[in-house]
Amino acid sequence: MRYQAREVGVDGRVRLVLEGALTARDRVGVQDFVLLENFNSEAAFIENLRRRFTENLIYTYMGSVLVSVNPYKDLEIYSPQHMERYRGVSYYEISPHIYALSDNTYRAMKTSRRDQCILISGESGAGKTEASKKILLYYAVSCPAHQRMASLRDCLLQSTPVLEAFGNAKTLRNDNSSRFGKYMDIQFDFRGVPVGAHILNYLLEKSRVVHQNHGERNYHVFYQLLEGGTEEQLLHLHLDRNPQKYLYLVKGNCPRVSSMNDKNGWKALVKALSVIGFTEGEVQELLDVIGSVLHLGNTQFGEEEDGQTYVTTEMELKTLTQLLGVDGAALTEALTHKKLTANGEEMISPLTFEQAGAARDALAQAVYGRTFTWLVEKINQSLALQPLPLWWHGSSVIGLLDIYGFEVFQHNSFEQFCINYCSEKLQQLFIELTLRSEQEEYETEGVAWEPVQYFDNKVICDLIEEKHKGIISILDEECVRPGEACDLSFLEKLEDTLGGHAHFVTHKLANGKTRRVLGREEFRLLHYAGEVNYTVMCQSTNHIVEHCFRRGELVDQKRPEMAATQFKNSLTKLMETLMSKEPSYVRCIKPNDAKQPGRFDEVLVRHQVKYLGLMENLRVRRAGFAYRRHFEAFLQRYKPLCPETWPVWQGELAEGVSTLVQYLGYKPEEYKMGRYLVLSEYPVPEEIGVIQAAWRGMKARRRARRRRDAADLIRRLIKGFIHRHEEYGPDNDYFLDHVRCSFLKTLRRNLPRSVLDKSWPTPPPALTQASEELRQLNMRNMVRKFCLAILPEWRKQMDQKVVASELFRGQKDSYPPSVAALFLGTRLGDEHINLKVVQTLGSEKYGVSVIKYDRRGFKPRPRQLLLTGSAIILVEKTKIKQRIDYDALRGISVSRLSDGILVLHVLCEDNKQKADLVLLCDHVIEVVTKVAMMANKVDQVNVSQGSIRFSAARSKEGVVDFTRGPELKVAKGKLNTKH
Repeated sequence: MRYQAREVGVDGRVRLVLEGALTARDRVGVQDFVLLENFNSEAAFIENLRRRFTENLIYTYMGSVLVSVNPYKDLEIYSPQHMERYRGVSYYEISPHIYALSDNTYRAMKTSRRDQCILISGESGAGKTEASKKILLYYAVSCPAHQRMASLRDCLLQSTPVLEAFGNAKTLRNDNSSRFGKYMDIQFDFRGVPVGAHILNYLLEKSRVVHQNHGERNYHVFYQLLEGGTEEQLLHLHLDRNPQKYLYLVKGNCPRVSSMNDKNGWKALVKALSVIGFTEGEVQELLDVIGSVLHLGNTQFGEEEDGQTYVTTEMELKTLTQLLGVDGAALTEALTHKKLTANGEEMISPLTFEQAGAARDALAQAVYGRTFTWLVEKINQSLALQPLPLWWHGSSVIGLLDIYGFEVFQHNSFEQFCINYCSEKLQQLFIELTLRSEQEEYETEGVAWEPVQYFDNKVICDLIEEKHKGIISILDEECVRPGEACDLSFLEKLEDTLGGHAHFVTHKLANGKTRRVLGREEFRLLHYAGEVNYTVMCQSTNHIVEHCFRRGELVDQKRPEMAATQFKNSLTKLMETLMSKEPSYVRCIKPNDAKQPGRFDEVLVRHQVKYLGLMENLRVRRAGFAYRRHFEAFLQRYKPLCPETWPVWQGELAEGVSTLVQYLGYKPEEYKMGRYLVLSEYPVPEEIGVIQAAWRGMKARRRARRRRDAADLIRRLIKGFIHRHEEYGPDNDYFLDHVRCSFLKTLRRNLPRSVLDKSWPTPPPALTQASEELRQLNMRNMVRKFCLAILPEWRKQMDQKVVASELFRGQKDSYPPSVAALFLGTRLGDEHINLKVVQTLGSEKYGVSVIKYDRRGFKPRPRQLLLTGSAIILVEKTKIKQRIDYDALRGISVSRLSDGILVLHVLCEDNKQKADLVLLCDHVIEVVTKVAMMANKVDQVNVSQGSIRFSAARSKEGVVDFTRGPELKVAKGKLNTKH
């Protein structure tokens, strides 16, 4: 039996709808193209799109594919409330939305632990960039967060204005058209928290830097700089605010766009660069490159009588050397001469006037293109995954591909060829992954899979990329063959190699009708989306560009890959990346070329439906059983329709589903029972009126019951509050239990997080004693955790700091500045100590440089003070001058001032020690602390409030007096040493 989709009519009739709690507005047309009655009809497909677009329903499902139509206006469907509405909800339960696809992809990544990807495609102006922004915003707002999440989220969101400024431009079809392809990997940890990201860019349209069609602009950043840059910035760059003064900005004759504010764009760009982490120096160098491109465009050439080309704009050349930081003579030679290498010999020959202009443009394109690549690499550094602990594992990835759609212009160049080649590969991937996904689901459910007939565009991909015989290989060979390559020779080579191919046509090979629309220097490819005529793309490689950048490229004798081969290789890697992930799709459609809201151009939409392969995908999806639900969800949803399953089914789920579908009258060929899913050709019909009436009645009864329960609860709480000071009993038990439970919940949310946090929620009177016991238990637990978490080296550091605090806190002026500085294991490495001394003492020691004052004359002598496990060693270069065993050390004296004087008092009975040591050290707090601890003399440290007495030579006594002064000076007095 079949069920038709009908709308709600004025006569009260209802149409049969897909499940879900949807409003009547959401039910315009069908939400899922899979449920179209006439799924083979392109007209029915487009009519469904039009009806939903008219009601501002821009999203429609096609199985796992989301079809999005650009509304060309702001819709109030992207608020945080909408994000919350779609979070964690089954894909088909509410109306289609890009948030639903984003959330479904995220949940699939978390549950299956498999990498996912979202492929966004469509032509320029269809809303691809906006779609990717919405997906990024959803993940930034709705995903769990941690301490780095805020910084990563900001960098992730702020990367968009930077890439748009340098990679987007106004075209005839779109005021903010992305002129490059972008693939972004978002890394998630095992909890689903975003922890990093990485961006790959593809095929920046570098030709736009030097040429724009009428009505188009160069990249946004040039106009933003001229409009929003400060006077100081423009003066440094030697730029004027008028874009008409720059050759690279006037060719499109469109310096301003009504829908864009370049000054605001500049402010957003500067802010984004700062957030991402660009330094002021990097920003300035970036602006220097942008300014240099404009000055390159204004660089002009003249031609002498002998044909020699020279630069006529010396000021521009001088500015270029300043901004690019290159030698002026070398730049002049690079612009006016070419260097050829043959058989190991270099030959330099002048360029013609036309060649010099082409060399200048090629240099400008290369400078801008490589700057864009550097910019992406810099953004990737800010988004990079931070080093994680060893226990941090199980990370997954969601890839986001925002790439060009199929393009057909009046004149289609090399870049359109690459773009359409990319579209062919993506279409091949799209069909392959869709069929694979379908087949895997059928096999999982144990349902027989029947092969589906579809157009396989592998033949077109092979035509372009096949080794030795494909267009790209032929183009490479033609570019490097001896002699001057030309369009005609390339076209002849194509005709000789591909002349019999069904998808390749030239003027020579075409019939009479085709020849009238196909130029002699064009060839036609029959893509899956339609026919495209390309101008011949054979362009000689520009050696100036090869020699302008990395020095390694100057000495590398290998022939660099051609642009087409580079693009093919990067595209192959992208396909491998996408094949390793579970895909979801967003197909973007532009409703009209005028960018007007509410206008739906059927001819334009039909063309896009064709080249996006939507009808092809729909036929694949509908070839089997289009409607699928898990047993439990199916039974829960539809059990009211069958007396045997209502209100509760007691048996196995599969038996309940089988009973239900048989009662509904499904024929055996119209459904299959899998292992976990029921698969059918059509959705289950609903008797909407009866079900809605029963549902409204049940909801009303539930509301009434909730009100009664709420009133009873309020009465019990009020009564308990009145009797709260009485003994626990029937009158106050509920209230007191509630108060205790609330306090414990509050306590759980507000427990102190560290041993220094002394906060504690105020308990109710009945829980005062219990609260105090819990507070003490919590404190002991935090102290225990804190102590267990301290590493051995930090425990040692803390022990030393505690001793230093006991000795010097409030006693010595130099102690406060020393608190923040760590005590080091040694301040002299083995390389600073004589090898002989090291071999004598071993490697386990603390060392520091000191000044020792002689016993006679108190002359300063540089020494090394070494602390071993048993003694203090004083070393002069290669000689051990003195050894003081810790047992012979009777005390240590320092002053209360901020000086570094310390006196080591030794036992007079020790014949080895002639007198006390008077030392000067820059790290007196650290040294005294270590000596006191290692010698176990903490109690013998004296912080003198006045002078320090010490034993000098020949049993004499010396005194060190201290006076305050602006700088440290040590002088010998008549009877003592003054400091």
